[in-house]
Amino acid sequence: MFDSPLSASAYEVLGVAPGVDDEQLRRAYRVRLRETHPDTGGDAAVFIRVQRAWELIGTPTGRASYDRSRGGDSEWDGWRAPSAERSDTRPRPKTYGEPGIHRRARYTALLQEWAGEELPDPYAPSVVRAAPRALRRLLAEALAEEATAHAVSGLGMGFTLWHGAAVGESAPDPAQADAADRLDHIVLGPSGLYGVMSADFGGVVGFRRGEITGPSLGHRAPVTELLAQIRDVARVARVKFSGAIVVLPDDDLALASTPLGSIRGLPAIVVRRSILPTLLRSGIPGSRTIGGNELFDVRTRLRHSIRID
Repeated sequence: MFDSPLSASAYEVLGVAPGVDDEQLRRAYRVRLRETHPDTGGDAAVFIRVQRAWELIGTPTGRASYDRSRGGDSEWDGWRAPSAERSDTRPRPKTYGEPGIHRRARYTALLQEWAGEELPDPYAPSVVRAAPRALRRLLAEALAEEATAHAVSGLGMGFTLWHGAAVGESAPDPAQADAADRLDHIVLGPSGLYGVMSADFGGVVGFRRGEITGPSLGHRAPVTELLAQIRDVARVARVKFSGAIVVLPDDDLALASTPLGSIRGLPAIVVRRSILPTLLRSGIPGSRTIGGNELFDVRTRLRHSIRID
């Protein structure tokens, strides 16, 4: 939760300044526990964030390590692009496209423009933390795409995956492309055909009238955006999707999954990333499965229609 470019710091979660002494920090932790405990009307997800914040900075050793990483003095490299090397030989799904590449290209291009100079390391913690929130959001969503791709990489040979599928007339330069120009993931398997959005809003979210809500979303409507992308792909490829899935970091959801019901005839659900593979194997409740000749036909249509550029 605290390794997202959008995350509040452990100090912010506990409601204190970084310079407080250990006793003030301990008192703040106890107050936040009481405020957020579900038995006293608090939010379970926020309560967990408070506990984990304390795990990070509740001891002198942990606090010193955390402060070094936040200041950019550590060698932590969790925001860099993952290695393409495989560490196992298990059969994997047929995969097209590279997750996160377009958002990373846009992040680095806009970051250099914002800084006004060539930055030797755009992923250094001190650089990322100083960047405007809009740029940190691009990096956070690139990381979310990559994490989702890693989660579904073990689905097996019965699945086919597309990452970063172009929607409509996308910009030819990845650095100029908007997030809405691409459907993060398309997953085809025996349980159905799914459009998947990977998101990171930097905190706990809620739901209202079939949409995701939260203080960090602003005017964005991610479920509506995902459904529009799915409709575009479905129209071009002449296929019918089985469902829409929004994937969030585990700590940003109080429940493992939240069904949103059928929206314009398509089942939609928001899930923790850790349960996504299980969901894709079993299918969204109420979704239409695909098998036999239809599975082959849908795969062929998508392969001939989807642009990964």
